[in-house]
Amino acid sequence: MSAVDGAALIALLGIVLYAILGGADFGGGLWELLASGPRREQQRTVITEAIGPVWEANHVWLIFVIVTLFTCFPAAFSDIATGDNTPLAIALLGIVLRGSAYAFRNYADDDKVAHFWLVVFGSASIITPFFLGTAVGGIATGSYDWHSPFALCVGLLAVALCGELAAVFLLLETEDPSLRRDFRRRAIIATIAVWILGIPPALLARAEYPPLFAALTSPIALGAIGAAIILGIGVMICVAAHAYVAARVAVGAEVLAVLLGWFGAQAPALVPGHLTFQAAASPDATLVAFLIAAAIGAVFLIPSLYCLFAVFKSRPRALSQRQ
Repeated sequence: MSAVDGAALIALLGIVLYAILGGADFGGGLWELLASGPRREQQRTVITEAIGPVWEANHVWLIFVIVTLFTCFPAAFSDIATGDNTPLAIALLGIVLRGSAYAFRNYADDDKVAHFWLVVFGSASIITPFFLGTAVGGIATGSYDWHSPFALCVGLLAVALCGELAAVFLLLETEDPSLRRDFRRRAIIATIAVWILGIPPALLARAEYPPLFAALTSPIALGAIGAAIILGIGVMICVAAHAYVAARVAVGAEVLAVLLGWFGAQAPALVPGHLTFQAAASPDATLVAFLIAAAIGAVFLIPSLYCLFAVFKSRPRALSQRQ
């Protein structure tokens, strides 16, 4: 494996981690905005406690991906940041609004003010993955046509995936049978929505972007898409069977399969029609230095994240056992 391949795989790993972990965070905001029924406030409480310092910390992976891209593939970073400037800027604004609204809502003394910031938080949680999805759609076409019907449909698919991730993840954030029933229903609805919203991008790619459609029908891409469909079925089976840990694994694997389908379809192109990984790569000395730095950083980052999860996720369970 070359240094270019290693850097590309690390970038892909960062994207996968952000899509799964950060996606669950976005989806939590979506379900908090759409909370309904007699247990609406209880649902929001569970989501707020789940997001807290743990899910929000997953945005570190976005920073990691950006650093990897401008260090290892600076030509692609410049090209993408220019071509997808508008959707990326809107997504960045959404991330800032989410963090601000989350804090303002929690410390608001007035119910109307708290509700206003809740709406801002939930809306930003939809806007951000939507525009990140349109940016990916623009990259996939090679034309940065982020406002095309194809890219907009990819944005909707991204929102649905975040909703599915969050609903499944939230099943392990509460032990209340009624709340789990609410989140099970949302998980199944979101999974079906992912299947439905995955159809239009394929049809539009066939009609408007023949090279992209040809790439999506390559053996690697078709295998990944088929795996995603099977894993989606597995998610629904696990949710229905109350196998929540297995459901988390399955939904994470489903998102991984979707990303592998995209990555496998356009490789070795980083931006189709513009740049390959090899053409966009930094000098070998820079890539090797980055790989060494990433390995050293992982020694500190992984235990730190484990400690974060252990501290903030084990305490409620321990308390419930003592009670």
